[in-house]
Amino acid sequence: MTDLAIHFSGFFIIVTALGIGAQWLAWRFRLPAILLLAIAGLAAGPGLGLIRPSEQLGAMLNPLVGLMVSIILFEGGMNLRFHELREAGPGVRRLGTAGVAITFFLGSIAAYYVGGLSWPVAMLFGAIIVVTGPTVIMPLLRQARLKQRPASLLKWEGIINDPTGALLAVLVFEYFLYFGSDAAILQVLSGLAAALTAAITLGVGGGYLLGKAFSRDDVPEFLKAPVTLAFVLLCYGLANLAQHEAGLLATTLLGMTIGNMQLRSIEELRRLKEYVSILLVSGIFVILTANLDPHILTRLDWRSGVLLALVVFAIRPVSVLLSTVGLGMNWRERVLLAWIAPRGVVAVTVAGVFAASADAQGYAGADLLLPLIVSLVLLTVILHGSTIGWLARRLGLASANQNGILIVGASNWSTDLAIQLKEMNISVLIADSRWHNLNEARLSGIRTHYGEILSEHAEMALELNDMGFLLATTANDAYNALVCSRFAPEFGSNQVFQLPMHDTAEAQEKKSIKLAHRGVIALRPMATKEELERRNYRNWKFKKTHFTQTYSYENHLQIEPEEALPTLMLRPDGTVLFYSEQFPLKPVDGDILLSYVPPVQEKAAKPSEQAQ
Repeated sequence: MTDLAIHFSGFFIIVTALGIGAQWLAWRFRLPAILLLAIAGLAAGPGLGLIRPSEQLGAMLNPLVGLMVSIILFEGGMNLRFHELREAGPGVRRLGTAGVAITFFLGSIAAYYVGGLSWPVAMLFGAIIVVTGPTVIMPLLRQARLKQRPASLLKWEGIINDPTGALLAVLVFEYFLYFGSDAAILQVLSGLAAALTAAITLGVGGGYLLGKAFSRDDVPEFLKAPVTLAFVLLCYGLANLAQHEAGLLATTLLGMTIGNMQLRSIEELRRLKEYVSILLVSGIFVILTANLDPHILTRLDWRSGVLLALVVFAIRPVSVLLSTVGLGMNWRERVLLAWIAPRGVVAVTVAGVFAASADAQGYAGADLLLPLIVSLVLLTVILHGSTIGWLARRLGLASANQNGILIVGASNWSTDLAIQLKEMNISVLIADSRWHNLNEARLSGIRTHYGEILSEHAEMALELNDMGFLLATTANDAYNALVCSRFAPEFGSNQVFQLPMHDTAEAQEKKSIKLAHRGVIALRPMATKEELERRNYRNWKFKKTHFTQTYSYENHLQIEPEEALPTLMLRPDGTVLFYSEQFPLKPVDGDILLSYVPPVQEKAAKPSEQAQ
């Protein structure tokens, strides 16, 4: 292997390890992933000098980042569902039109009068700050788990404004490049027309044709994901040939088109692209923060500081508050949107490209453009990444925790379980496709969803931001397994449970549903749906047992009937743990155990049990 190959392989190994390591630490300690990615990049680059992207990648850096961003925007476009527009549509349209215009106008004026930049550079700055990149927004939404409408608004705005801001910067620069000639306006309009034509033709038209090819099986299943990825890169490249930065808009439209064509293989494509996107987002942030030159920030003065403060604390809030007037949004949603606007990869990339070009044209203040945008990215990532969860919870737009339980299948037993969970202050939702099955739950004040849980309607209507577990309790083992497979990517494979299957004998295990295609088996092997209903008719009840220093789990086992079914455990910090043979429970002081016990146990219970 040559020295150059070792050079490149070492670079990408370090970037990948740092990026995924930061993602894991963020998940493990419930921290904003973007913050840890930025810290990892700064430590590996300016701090320790392990990687130096500009030197090691050279002229390949910007094209490589552009390709990575195009894939990220495609994946984001696939997650933009048209049904979300029924509720968030007016807000998305306003933020993408009036919001962009207000931000551009106020940002340009502030950059000229406060930042001391020349008009060409000031307007470039105003165009670039329009961007609220999905490379930052998507990880924040994944962590904060906002309610559906504010999450949709932030997601749509970020993905749409990313190419919008980049294209606006191109048009501004072209205008000033031809300023003073009769061709200036004509050049801008022709550039805009070329960008829109290329983006719509390749993104919408190409996406439709690709989707039709998939639906007709012109592409085999094993090639659909590779063909999609290749088409994304081709679309990006061809659109950029027609107009600079039009590729970002084209790949966004491509993702939106394919994501809304109701393809049978769409979920597999969406999951694969999500995994790729996480890897790319991690890599991009590590690369760009590692590439920062600490001396670049020394060019900024107090005027630059005031300008950045205006962007974060004045221009963004004013833009959102003005553009959302009369939309019927409550003040909590408007406050959250007014605060959350982190800038990311595209802003830095576009600034880097146009700063050099503007400096070559001799525009005053061009050398400050990149330091200003880099500082804005770091400032917004730190401020918004560290406060989105706290602010959303304070405004009631996100759950304080995600320990709620979605129960699929309403029955006497599952309804009794839901009532107990509600009494324990655990969020619970029961879903069933039969109206009469939900009667008792509705009368008991339990949240219910009537309809097929796997339907598009459920995807549109369900608010699952406070849900962390799923328990499938229908009599159909295969359906339970299908539901668990559907929600496993969202909740986690160890957080989706189903009742024991009917063929539980060891001899039948190899003939039952594969482990990878089902949920974790809850309770004990004999606790099938029919058995639980039989015990319900025999007046079995749920019982809560609170363990203390004077009454331990060992004491409890001495008097608990062998046939009792431990169901779940609630810890003092609100953590919920389901019982299964794979995850047996071992309660300690302060824990509450919920068990399903026969009626004789209720009579024989001793005061020392401290049952609640």
